[in-house]
Amino acid sequence: MNITFVITGLSTGGAEVMLYKLIQNINRNQFKPNVISLTNIGELGLKIKKLGVSVNALEMKFNFIFFFKFFKLLKLLYNSNADIVQTWMYHADLLGGVAARIVGIRNVVWGIRQSVFSNNKSKYSTKLIMKLCSKLSNWLPKLILSCSIRAKSVHINEGYCKKKIVVIPNGFDLEVFKPNINARKSVRFELGINSDAKLVGLIARNDPQKNHNGFIYAAIKVIHKIPDTHFLLAGKGIDYSNHGLVRSISETGYKDNFHLLGYRNDIPRLMAALDVYASSSWGEAFPNVIGEAMACCIPCIVTDVGDSAEIVGNSGFTVKTGDMLGLANNIIALLKQSNQQRKKLGLQARQRIIEHYEIKNISHQYESFYAQILKYS
Repeated sequence: MNITFVITGLSTGGAEVMLYKLIQNINRNQFKPNVISLTNIGELGLKIKKLGVSVNALEMKFNFIFFFKFFKLLKLLYNSNADIVQTWMYHADLLGGVAARIVGIRNVVWGIRQSVFSNNKSKYSTKLIMKLCSKLSNWLPKLILSCSIRAKSVHINEGYCKKKIVVIPNGFDLEVFKPNINARKSVRFELGINSDAKLVGLIARNDPQKNHNGFIYAAIKVIHKIPDTHFLLAGKGIDYSNHGLVRSISETGYKDNFHLLGYRNDIPRLMAALDVYASSSWGEAFPNVIGEAMACCIPCIVTDVGDSAEIVGNSGFTVKTGDMLGLANNIIALLKQSNQQRKKLGLQARQRIIEHYEIKNISHQYESFYAQILKYS
């Protein structure tokens, strides 16, 4: 079965990582994938190519050469012999979906990966395309894949065709994300902090929806109660060249308690070194970082966005969106627990990932989904 994936871009992000993991784990004897990125090849595109999968990056922009790029998209899809075209994220849903139908491909699957729309935290162009997709959802895609229950509900409320939406959550590689007793010491040595210092993490790209300033507010409250607590922040744009973030941290008076690591390739190691993972987000659909932390036996405190609360279950704590005081209080409570108590909670977290979100099981769900499409096409 030939499957062509069309995605907006292949820089590191939740949707892009999940596409990589799916291609990595899908049965290649049964499924032959290839990938088209509307924009860049990015870090994930290079990793996908190393799996022996064709990746084409169109570098598409809304300028005078847009129509030439769109024609190239049409040509790639026409020559792909795709049994199914699956698009990922709104721009790809719209452009990839329309292009696939133009060249005669009927088995088009959209992918929705977002669960909140805010006037000041979502791009206007994104909201506009989402609205247009909602109008087209009744006839353009055969089915729509959502990565979260909350995202499904939100999109139905926005006008998406209810009967077409199927939920398959993200999955996690338990051989990559796992407890690592050496990580705790080595990461603290790298940061130049005491080997027994408490370490709280937030790993997220520079984006208003990740609410880094809210995390900093919560961190100050924690430091007031537990002074030797340090905060590890990593992700694209989260480094010392981010002047706004650096200024916010400097104004707290506790800049030595914060560590900005930028984009990293050793996320499993960083996760395994934490005492607590804290997500301060305003908006998510299915945040991979929470599952990654849980797979490393790290208890999580999350805001109630997307499926965050569903992922954590009873292995962590959930606060209302925007309640950074509640986030801080829960961090304090967890850090005041004994190491044994936190370890027990962490083991519960990993067990929850094993039971519900293990990547091979999730990949099998995708395979069954694709087989059903062809069966009834």
